[in-house]
Amino acid sequence: MENSFGKITELSQLQHVFHDEMTLMFGGFGGVGSPPTIIDYILQKGTKKLTLIGNDTGFPHIGIGQLVAAGRANKVIASHIGSNPIAGQLMSEGKLEVEFSPQGILAERIRAGGVGIPAVLSDIGVDHPIVKQHKQQLTLKDQTYLVETALTAEVSIVYAKLADPYGNLVYDKSARNTNPLVAMAGDITIVEVEEFVPLGSLSPEEIVTPGVFVDYLIPSEGVSWKWAWE
Repeated sequence: MENSFGKITELSQLQHVFHDEMTLMFGGFGGVGSPPTIIDYILQKGTKKLTLIGNDTGFPHIGIGQLVAAGRANKVIASHIGSNPIAGQLMSEGKLEVEFSPQGILAERIRAGGVGIPAVLSDIGVDHPIVKQHKQQLTLKDQTYLVETALTAEVSIVYAKLADPYGNLVYDKSARNTNPLVAMAGDITIVEVEEFVPLGSLSPEEIVTPGVFVDYLIPSEGVSWKWAWE
C-alpha cells in the first residue's frame, strides 16, 4: 500500500529489506525514540545474525533490547549495554560481540557516515594500551589522535512524531535523540511515524530530517495514514 509519493507503505511490502546477517542501525535512547512496530516485525520475521548499531541495547523487553534478548544479534556497536543484563550475559558467554564507543564519539561516527566523511579524529583514550593496539593513530601539530571510522548500515530504522508525504520528519522532544543522525546513515532508511500530516503543513523551521534521507514511511501500530490526503 503506497501513496502517490511512493514513500508510505506497509512492512509486509518490505520483506526483502530485512535479511539475515544484515547491518541494522537504530534510533533511540534506552528504548525512547526506538520504532516499536518495526522492531516487532523484525522479531516476528525471524531475522537473525544481525549487526546492530545504536546508542545502547535498551532493556530486555523494550526497544532494540528485544532483538538482543532473543539472540538475534551477533554483534553490537554501542556506547553502553548496562541497562540490558541479557546483553552483558551474552557478551560474557562469547555469544555476542560488543564494540564500545564513547557516546559522543559514537554519535559523531554515525553523523560522519551520514554526510560521507570516512572518519573523524578524537583524542579520547589515545593513551590506553588496548586502544593503541586496535585503532589507527594520526599526529597533527604534535597532537596524537585516534582515527574513528564512520558508521553506516544497510538499513536504518527511525521513529518520528510527524511526517508529511515527502518524508520530512519532526521528532517529539527527547525522543529525537539519535534519530536524525541514524536517518542519514542508512543505505535504506525506514521511518515509523506516529502521525501523518498533509504536505505543506510542516514549517521548514520545525523539520529536523529532510525527506531526501527517507526511503519508506511506516504507520506506527494503530495509526492510519489515509486521512491526511482524503
